[in-house]
Amino acid sequence: MNGIVNVLIHIYAFSASVPFLWFFVLWIGTYIWRRDGKKATKLAMDVTTLLLIGSVSFLFHDLLGSSFGFFLILLFFLIGYGLLGNFQYRVRGKIDNRRIFRLLWRFGFLTLSVVYLLFLVVGLGKSILSV
Repeated sequence: MNGIVNVLIHIYAFSASVPFLWFFVLWIGTYIWRRDGKKATKLAMDVTTLLLIGSVSFLFHDLLGSSFGFFLILLFFLIGYGLLGNFQYRVRGKIDNRRIFRLLWRFGFLTLSVVYLLFLVVGLGKSILSV
């Protein structure tokens, strides 16, 4: 059992180190399979968001020396859920959890992509200048 967990950890670590490669691989594979660009984009965004959470957390730790990155990302998701749930309750009188989660997850993709690229550039600059 421990060996299976280690293999899964290594697969995730490799995948999270190149999240946008998986975005394009998933998009192309889904597009070829389904012939629907919209569904391909949504699936690729959803899977890449999971990888970006790990990547941004690691880059946060690497750049700032703090392991609070994952919890900060989780905090932003929870605050966003609260704000969107409150807004939806005020407008519609009920909360659609699936819709809120989907909106947050896709907005998280966009936000985490920008943060990932920013951290990547800063990290590369930091490593080049420190040599």
